[in-house]
Amino acid sequence: MLSISDKAQDILCKHKSNNDFVRITVKSGGCAGMTYDANIVTDKGTDDKIVYRNGEITVITDDASLPYLHGLEIDYSNDLISAGFRFNNRSNESSCGCGGSFSVTGFPQASNEGMSCGS
Repeated sequence: MLSISDKAQDILCKHKSNNDFVRITVKSGGCAGMTYDANIVTDKGTDDKIVYRNGEITVITDDASLPYLHGLEIDYSNDLISAGFRFNNRSNESSCGCGGSFSVTGFPQASNEGMSCGS
């Protein structure tokens, strides 16, 4: 389903408590139409699905986001210009130049009129 690099796992472990979850969802936004949204949460919703479990890291998502997570690779970069988590998915049809948003074929697309990266 998805994978998380060792570096990203290390960073996540430093920012969460033992029983927290990493919740990844997909929302409308960015210049390509959709973005990944990740948060550390304390509770798993009744409709949330576990999509990844390895050591101290458990990733959950909702039904609407589930199809978009297939093939997702999460990494962490500490370069000077844009340090942070990187979401790479080869299943995506395209992504914006900065990699902050993406689009896929065969899924409903949100209107991205007036949006830009970070929207």
